[in-house]
Amino acid sequence: MKYTREFIREIPKTDLHVHLDGSLRLRTLIDLAKAEKVHLPSYEEEGLRDLVFKESYQNLGEYLHGFMYTTAVLRNPENLARVSYELARDNQNEGVRYMEVRFAPQLHMDGGTLTMDVILEAVNDGLKRAQDEYNERPEIKNGDEPPFKYGIIVCAMRMFGESFSPYYGKLYRIHNFSPAGEVMKMAALELARAVVKIRDESSIPIVGFDLAGQEDGFPAEDYQAAYDYVHRNFMHKTVHAGEAYGAESIFQAITDLHADRLGHAYYLLDSSKIDNPNIKDKKLYIENLINYIAEQRITIEVCLTSNFQTNPELKNFKQHSFKEMMNRNLSVTLCTDNRLVSNTTVSKEIEIAVNNFEIAPGPFKNLVVYGFKRNFYPGQYSDKRDYSRQCISYYEKVATKHGVDTEFISKI
Repeated sequence: MKYTREFIREIPKTDLHVHLDGSLRLRTLIDLAKAEKVHLPSYEEEGLRDLVFKESYQNLGEYLHGFMYTTAVLRNPENLARVSYELARDNQNEGVRYMEVRFAPQLHMDGGTLTMDVILEAVNDGLKRAQDEYNERPEIKNGDEPPFKYGIIVCAMRMFGESFSPYYGKLYRIHNFSPAGEVMKMAALELARAVVKIRDESSIPIVGFDLAGQEDGFPAEDYQAAYDYVHRNFMHKTVHAGEAYGAESIFQAITDLHADRLGHAYYLLDSSKIDNPNIKDKKLYIENLINYIAEQRITIEVCLTSNFQTNPELKNFKQHSFKEMMNRNLSVTLCTDNRLVSNTTVSKEIEIAVNNFEIAPGPFKNLVVYGFKRNFYPGQYSDKRDYSRQCISYYEKVATKHGVDTEFISKI
């Protein structure tokens, strides 16, 4: 089945895994760096593409290097609101109708007046302004097209150092007699308490809690207290797991952290990544894990370009575990991860998928629809159902226009 670029652009799409500080416009980064006197290796877009935001990276560490520049320019409310607004507009311009922006407010806090609630309000201001402007379009107001909506996911960090932000530096100084690992646990729990309180006492659509950063050496089970807290307070949960580590990390995300979704899960099917000597039958362990994920409809946020850039052993997209995820009927949705760092869009990720894997119309429709069905919608479930149905109906309208079959869709 041939899915044209025009069809992919027109269909309603989602992005459930996109990092705010990895998705700035390159021109905006340069402008803000000049204004804030932040040093960049180059102040030309081409230069930054050559030196920092590359087509390929040696490893995850090099991939993450660019965040030191993006977070440095996002330490005032005006800049946070601007990049949030631009991110929403960029998504709208390619047909994304629902997105969940994630970021770690701790990386932008200054330990003083730039508090967590101020940061979250600034990000929400930018996103809401873009939403309100877009939804004033006549075709949306008269019901011909679905509106644009968004939610915010707050990230805890598996690992951080004093230099990551003024807030983290202050935290280490206050707890200078505690081991670093204990400080990280405390920071995650404090964040969990803060986001629940802010969610409940404001109009900011905080829809989920995430754990990001280096998996190896910083197991999910260390952050169980933070996740137990948000779980008891009815907050959705996603976890970066299986991005650079194996099935054990994914198992911990599900069992210890109650994950509703998984970020990446690239190594889900790789038995060679299992290190636990107590797991004697690694293939059976993976089979049981896959079956559990499938039956529970725990959705995997797949980021093809990002995985290709951070996993040197992945020589081409056809080797990506996405193919087997689809074959196993797992609930998967395509995401960007970082629009700037990976130089990608949702439409580009879909194009990569259909150009490298045989995806029939039914599974393709499921791939798109899961983004609407498995998101952390900021409202009542009945409203989410109505919105999802509206987006699915619009998908069917666009598919019919382009001659794409719309009959089959999984009911699960």
